[in-house]
Amino acid sequence: MTAGTSKPRPQVDTSKPHPARVYDWLLGGKDNYAVDQAVGQAIPPEAKGNARRNRAFMRRAAAWAARQGIDQYLDIGTGIPTEPNLHQIVQEIVPASRVVYTDNDPIVLRHAEALLISTPEGKTDYVQADVRRPREILDHARGLLDFSRPIALSLIALMHFIPDEDDPYGITRTLVDALPSGSYLLLSHTTFDEHPQYRDTVMKAYKEGEIPLRMRDRAEVGRFFDGLELTSPGLVTATHWYKDEPAPADELSGFYAGVARIP
Repeated sequence: MTAGTSKPRPQVDTSKPHPARVYDWLLGGKDNYAVDQAVGQAIPPEAKGNARRNRAFMRRAAAWAARQGIDQYLDIGTGIPTEPNLHQIVQEIVPASRVVYTDNDPIVLRHAEALLISTPEGKTDYVQADVRRPREILDHARGLLDFSRPIALSLIALMHFIPDEDDPYGITRTLVDALPSGSYLLLSHTTFDEHPQYRDTVMKAYKEGEIPLRMRDRAEVGRFFDGLELTSPGLVTATHWYKDEPAPADELSGFYAGVARIP
């Protein structure tokens, strides 16, 4: 069963690019517009592969969390659905899993209504909201998730769109502090550490698209996990985060990734 939203459908602004739609283009999707494609086409081709490798990390991390018995997920910065979606991954392992998706792009809402279909045993819900208002997201999530039991918080490829002045670390802390002990934070974040030669080109592309972008180095990404218990292999590049699966073939990823337990 899927929980819906009763809010009126907001209009999609096709005059400005949006990170969710640029990411969709980088993954080879078709739910994007010319303004989004312009940003994607302006950055080096390797970024397309980086998006795919980051998506693969999400699949591995979500599956691992489900195998630990986690059956509740709060996914913020969902993006346009690309199968397999997070709920499909975790419900294959734990059919009764409940998932709340969140994004601030109206086009994601339209797809969520059609595609985010749960197993009969589980539930999914979607809320259009901005991560910069974390308490609003938490208030909505409490309608489906039980905050007295462990929850996996997924912040995949999101926080690099939150500039320092919007306090990305404070936002993350607000979300993490609302979760009970035994919960997990799944996070990935873009970096220039692996591709320093592309810094100027990428920053120019996003600036011209009026999309805020704050790439961070390993130490800066590590701050998102302060006070948490990083699981093995720790904070690594996305292609080096794996558990029971064989090591991914690609070495570079353009992302740092980690999964941490909330004590």
